[in-house]
Amino acid sequence: MTTGDSQTRTIEICPSILPADFSRLGEELQMLELAGADRIHWDVMDGNFVPNLSVGPDIVFSCREKVSIPFEAHLMVKDPDLLAPLYIKAGCDLIMIHVESTLHLDRSLNEIIKLGAKAGVTLNPATPIENVEHVLHLVDQVLIMSVNPGFGGQKYLESQEVKIQKVCSWITDRGLEVDVEIDGGISSTTISQATSAGANVFVAGSAIFQHPDGPATAITELRETALSAQ
Repeated sequence: MTTGDSQTRTIEICPSILPADFSRLGEELQMLELAGADRIHWDVMDGNFVPNLSVGPDIVFSCREKVSIPFEAHLMVKDPDLLAPLYIKAGCDLIMIHVESTLHLDRSLNEIIKLGAKAGVTLNPATPIENVEHVLHLVDQVLIMSVNPGFGGQKYLESQEVKIQKVCSWITDRGLEVDVEIDGGISSTTISQATSAGANVFVAGSAIFQHPDGPATAITELRETALSAQ
């Protein structure tokens, strides 16, 4: 992680794979890359930390050679220290772990960095933003959940914008270069609010896969709306 001007962070659109057709996942990822996606966001759920199951590292690994854009893994799991190395080995460039999932956040983030990946920290909606203040110097990204994790298609929680504003002020004051990502309910009607609050990386699932004019149009609309609000 480096230092820099947090006000000039690049807008990035990161499709979530949850709404994808898993019977043709490789093709879906290629479609997203051609549509202009900046990264692929892998929602990793263990059925314990959240009440749902999703993809294991073998699936991620099988898709890694299909596209060239970065992979990020959002570990919604009870034991991130056990699973993080597996997703790094599978080809994920950035590993995000939840504040709520580990008793030793500093150590867990440092272990990810030692394995050669970028580290990110994530908060559920009810978790105070102050819980990440002491690890900002370690991470490349803070992920703020704007829905309760576990399922796609939920409504965007405007209450999380206060967290975005607060963490962005810390990043700016300390001269850090840390992306601020928002995940949950992001669409062309909500992305401008999150951008105005300070977010620059946006996870979107339904808004991309269910757009009537296709993913390329959806990603372009999201990016242009965010840029106009930045």
